[in-house]
Amino acid sequence: MNMQTALQLGEKIAAQIQANQFDAAYAQLAPVLAERTPFRYSERIGEVFGAVPLAACNQFLAKIAAHRTEGGWVVIGGALRAQLNRDLPGAFGRARTYIIAADVWYGADILGERIPGPALVNHFDGARNILSGWQDDPNRWVRRAVGVGVHFWAKRSRGDANLIPQASALLDLLEPMFGEWEMDAVKGIGWGLKTLGRYYPELIAEWLPRQTGRKHRAIMRQKASKFLGD
Repeated sequence: MNMQTALQLGEKIAAQIQANQFDAAYAQLAPVLAERTPFRYSERIGEVFGAVPLAACNQFLAKIAAHRTEGGWVVIGGALRAQLNRDLPGAFGRARTYIIAADVWYGADILGERIPGPALVNHFDGARNILSGWQDDPNRWVRRAVGVGVHFWAKRSRGDANLIPQASALLDLLEPMFGEWEMDAVKGIGWGLKTLGRYYPELIAEWLPRQTGRKHRAIMRQKASKFLGD
């Protein structure tokens, strides 16, 4: 597969979804999910059919999710990413549902990098407000996805000085989560702190000492201080 064939397949699936031919659409997608298809192609397929009307698209996403394939989460992530401009809260809500349904670290990471992450880049205030409700979510994978989304934002920021206020706001978002104790969530939150520390080390250096009096996992502090040196 190449990007052109991924685009063409996405268009075929989009036409079938709009015609309510969900079984036929999944039959087109199933061979892609059965192989080790590179994520960039699977994501592109989802992005293309993610532009169809929401009701039909979301019905098809539920069908993909029922099969619980790794590639299926990537396709779902691409489709939900395509919905962010039209339905930010709805895309987040569906992402949360599928993160919980995946119930595995790579599901949280795949969806966290494709919905919360890009939303922070392009819809910062709205995304941050929604993620503030994920801080204490009962599901550890949802909490993990907050850190994954912050990691994506920091990676895209490349340390741009104009984005320091946003980086600081994301540290505020993660601060209540520094005391997270569930290891699956700790790793994702720590990932976000580590990438912020890579691109905004001065902010992390000022922020981290304020957390030392709180009970926390050692790995959380290790990740946050990864790029700070002595």
